[in-house]
Amino acid sequence: MLNFVFSPNVLLGFILGSSVIILYFLRLVKPEVARDEDIFFATIGLLYSGILVIHGWRLDPILLFSQVLVITAVLAAGWENIRLRGVLAMLALRDIEE
Repeated sequence: MLNFVFSPNVLLGFILGSSVIILYFLRLVKPEVARDEDIFFATIGLLYSGILVIHGWRLDPILLFSQVLVITAVLAAGWENIRLRGVLAMLALRDIEE
């Protein structure tokens, strides 16, 4: 049985899903920043976002709030990780040129 009701869990699932799709397509846009393990994390993130969208209607408010906190922390850490990868790639390129 699928009970699809647009609620905060659907929004949270779409935010997470779009973020991991961006992580997956980072390989095409900036290959010097992408890593091989990004495909694994993108797959797990898509699975997790699908579970949130389909079965998130069962979450009571405190569990939904905990999911919001966990996903916010994961997205912030992922953003910082990708930004630091870019800095390292830029430093490596600069060292090669010198």
